[in-house]
Amino acid sequence: MNDELFQRGLSIRKSVLGAEFVENSIASADDFNMPMQRLTTEYCWGAVWGREGLPRKFRSMLNLAMISALNRPHELKMHIAGALRNGVSRDEIREVMLQVAIYCGIPAGVDSFRIAREVFAEQDKTGAK
Repeated sequence: MNDELFQRGLSIRKSVLGAEFVENSIASADDFNMPMQRLTTEYCWGAVWGREGLPRKFRSMLNLAMISALNRPHELKMHIAGALRNGVSRDEIREVMLQVAIYCGIPAGVDSFRIAREVFAEQDKTGAK
């Protein structure tokens, strides 16, 4: 594994998903899933999110669409909060999810909207951004 890429990925991952969440994920990893934590941090966050070809805001919007299409609600919830941190507005999130509904099916769109509303409500309640 590449420690430099891991450290870059760790920094990006924390800034997008929140330091507390990422630190808890790493701290709670065991022998079984630590290789997955390293792989995700190094290659997903370091090698791909660390590239300069797209701004983080665009990467977040792409992730919202893909994760919605794949029906991964846990990941979607986390990435909606990350998208907001990356400057994606609630209106832009709505537009992404409307696009998902048309191209991936109404059920995918309905679930995505439901999850987004949960995230928005949590953030409104806590004052988080």
